[in-house]
Amino acid sequence: MSISISSLASSLSSLSFSSQISQKPNTLSSSRSKSLSLSLSPYSNSNKQPFTLRVTATVASPETTTTDLKKFVKSRLPGGFAAQPIHGTGRRKCAIARVVLQEGTGKVVINYRDAKEYLQGNPLWLQYVKVPLVTLGYESSYDVFVKAHGGGLSGQAQAISLGVARALLKVSQNHRIPLKREGLLTRDSRIVERKKVGLKKARKAPQFSKR
Repeated sequence: MSISISSLASSLSSLSFSSQISQKPNTLSSSRSKSLSLSLSPYSNSNKQPFTLRVTATVASPETTTTDLKKFVKSRLPGGFAAQPIHGTGRRKCAIARVVLQEGTGKVVINYRDAKEYLQGNPLWLQYVKVPLVTLGYESSYDVFVKAHGGGLSGQAQAISLGVARALLKVSQNHRIPLKREGLLTRDSRIVERKKVGLKKARKAPQFSKR
């Protein structure tokens, strides 16, 4: 191979992987711990000795984080979601969300996953979840635990917003006026209009051809 060691080292200098020099042949292996090992063996022009540069990358297993969060939620909610005193149910489109509030630091867990990860980092969806808490100044006073199903992520985020607002009413009835003023206690009943027979969608007709 006509690859110099200096050019190979310069091309890999920007990577943040750990490198080791060994005398093993080309290998591409993957272990159970999500580690990937890649070896390249260019030959020098002088002594024809193999030179191996091994690059190793380790990927964290997402199952571990999910398991830890599940244990954390179960430890915080003995008896399940229905047994908690501060809870609320929100609905939007086909989505249903059961929300539980507990005093904490503002952590949000949705279906045993972090809210930012579950909502794919979408700032609008994350804002839907936190608007009722921000309205009352409780964004760092309560932890939010959610079980959501049905619909898409957008509908679930808005259902969580309604569930959080209804749960805050159980904290104090004095919260009703500011939440009502922001429209956070109103159930949004808009859904997709059903498709009609003979039409492409709810109202869209097939293309008309005169000839």
